[in-house]
Amino acid sequence: MVDFMIGLEIHVQLNTLNTKLFCGCTTEYHNLPPNSNTCPVCLGLPGSLPLLNEKAIRYAVMTAIALNCKINQHFNFVRKNYFYPDMTKNFQISQYDRAGGKPIAYDGYITVKGVSNRVRIRRIQIEEDPGRLEHPLGLGTSSYVLVDYNRSGMGLLEIVTEPDLTSPREARALINKVRSVLEHLGVCDTGKEGAMRADANISIVGGNRVEIKNITSHKEVERALGYEASRQIEITAAGGSVDRETRHWSEAKGITISSRSKEEEQDYRYFPEPDIPGFTIQETFLEVVRNSMPELPDARVSRFMREYRLSQRDADILVMEKTLADYFEGVAKLSGKPQLAASWISVELQRQLNERKASLENLRITPAQFARLLVLVDSGVLTGKLAKRVLAIMVDTGKDPDTISQELGLVRIADEQLLDSVVSEVFTENPRAVEDAQSNPEALNFLVGQVMRKTRGKADPAVTNSLVRKKLSELSSRNHC
Repeated sequence: MVDFMIGLEIHVQLNTLNTKLFCGCTTEYHNLPPNSNTCPVCLGLPGSLPLLNEKAIRYAVMTAIALNCKINQHFNFVRKNYFYPDMTKNFQISQYDRAGGKPIAYDGYITVKGVSNRVRIRRIQIEEDPGRLEHPLGLGTSSYVLVDYNRSGMGLLEIVTEPDLTSPREARALINKVRSVLEHLGVCDTGKEGAMRADANISIVGGNRVEIKNITSHKEVERALGYEASRQIEITAAGGSVDRETRHWSEAKGITISSRSKEEEQDYRYFPEPDIPGFTIQETFLEVVRNSMPELPDARVSRFMREYRLSQRDADILVMEKTLADYFEGVAKLSGKPQLAASWISVELQRQLNERKASLENLRITPAQFARLLVLVDSGVLTGKLAKRVLAIMVDTGKDPDTISQELGLVRIADEQLLDSVVSEVFTENPRAVEDAQSNPEALNFLVGQVMRKTRGKADPAVTNSLVRKKLSELSSRNHC
């Protein structure tokens, strides 16, 4: 078995800010024409001066506290120099922990389910986002590249981990945990395209490190690292050595593509940013932030288990996405059935959304409507099978469960007299099965199934089972007389 060392650089776009990091351009740029959301500051035109968004400092401190980091109360910015078309001024305003720079936070850790050891956080830094490159014919095949600077200057947090991960699966687990933390903090809308991206560093233990860029979503991290791990294993198995380089992830092709040799620290020529003075965070500011921290995922999991008596598994699934956890709490409180709500939301609702490739944010069912569906199930008005059918229609139409049940006549049949007549029909039509059921209890399920078929799934399973058993018992008594 090959051992890997994997570290991540997670880029978190602070799109919950009202304006960009150093200027007044809006952060709502996604549906704007290319290069229309720019100004002299975010384009880096001569004579323009950056002014730091104070809210970005608050978000960085909140993230640092959540990730158990130490905070530099005195920090500054640096220039990271490189020539690339997505950066108009040929340098990026960033932070670093060497070359005269101090990031806002350092030396933290996060615990992740599925990862045996703590994952250490090397640093958290504030920086500006570059523009976005478009490859019209696909990465690696276009003869030209388009550049959109609408995104340039957006506030970013870069969360850099130590190479403590050992597999692509662990990397995905870490990304999911960090995403949940950020959602609960409210510092990033992770559902937006490009709001959370990652660069991954991977090497076979003792070998050269390869950096993978252009991983545009948390879902692609495992795929990208899985491919690169296989590529490096294949090279070493053939007696070769892995080059130290930067590669780009092509999501469409499912491969990494060589981009350039990996830069060393000196290649970026870091030096302190002369247009932004050093900052000092007052202790009173830190205290305000600490006291206003929202409930974090681990604490929420514990509360769900304690308050709603959920299993660890159900609580973990629900809390992994804040919107899912919020929706569950609304349904649980309105229905008074938290365990039932957890089961239906984490399994059935998620299945319906996955089948439609939809998200919870676009769900048309209110927590009150979902709670009403659970009440109908719990009271026996709807069987589980019928409730699943009703839920599918609710997802598609947004109608309430009572209306759907009435329109389709899906109300449960629990009337013993009516069901008894159906049971009699089934017994008459299936004499061989009746005979088998008198000596083989498993054959009873066939008779129950026939009743369900005749009633189109509306028959109450418990009442039906009881009536079938009663009728078999009566026949058995007659045969012994």
